[in-house]
Amino acid sequence: MKKITHAVIPVAGFGTRMLPLSKSVPKELLPLGNRPAIHYVVEEAIAAGIKHIVLVGHAQKSAIENYFDINAELDHQLRHKGKDELADSLNWLPEDVTVSMIRQGKALGLGHAVLAARPIIGEHDFAVLLPDVVLDPFTTDMAVDNLAFMLDAFATDGHSQILVDNVADEDVHKYGIAKLSENSDMNDQADVNASFSVAGFVEKPSLVEAPSNLAVVGRYVFSNQIFDYLANTQASVGGEIQLTDAIDALINEYGVNVTTMRGASYDAGDMRSYMQAFIYFAEQQLADDK
Repeated sequence: MKKITHAVIPVAGFGTRMLPLSKSVPKELLPLGNRPAIHYVVEEAIAAGIKHIVLVGHAQKSAIENYFDINAELDHQLRHKGKDELADSLNWLPEDVTVSMIRQGKALGLGHAVLAARPIIGEHDFAVLLPDVVLDPFTTDMAVDNLAFMLDAFATDGHSQILVDNVADEDVHKYGIAKLSENSDMNDQADVNASFSVAGFVEKPSLVEAPSNLAVVGRYVFSNQIFDYLANTQASVGGEIQLTDAIDALINEYGVNVTTMRGASYDAGDMRSYMQAFIYFAEQQLADDK
């Protein structure tokens, strides 16, 4: 199977959990240490072999696209002042990586946002990375390995992959929770990625109703067929097209696997978790600078 080189990053959300910080600055550009959150997500995608990244946004998110563009005037001024190293650090995207942006139009949910990328993705299989979720890039390349493992697993058996992680009992109600297939052979080792079949997902269940403690983390690898299911998915709660509904249809027809996560993740779209992440990222960068 062909190697996946395309990824979709939905950035159209208004970031209401991050107000007032996100009132005038896109939540994806809020800093974690000395870089915006989305910088780490894009770095993760590139390190896993992604060559074309599609940002799905809206008119108020043009600052995100600008972040990945070259500011010719700033570049000239820095180099004129002999600050070539700083200029190079700002223009960090590899030459063989392309970042495109497409507008979602109407805010009709995550599934609709992924579907909006179809004109650029075309017939390619692709990954989806949620920008709210930032995987720890400081722990022995674990964050890089997760997506790379998912891409390799997809290339091996053709099953779409969804990253999951164990969460505490008191946090189960916050996430989509995986229901494992009867023939799933789960690997309990936290330091080893494992991929196994899933029967479906339950959205934000109570602990009593939860089929497991495996929560969706925010990394997906999809066959191109997901677009057809999204196009035929009816709007549900809140008038939104849910990605999970299309995933359920994909499971029934082709089967889907979950991949257990290595390392740690941070919810950069939640104020409390964001502040904890900022401190952690800043401490790691300060330690590296010593």
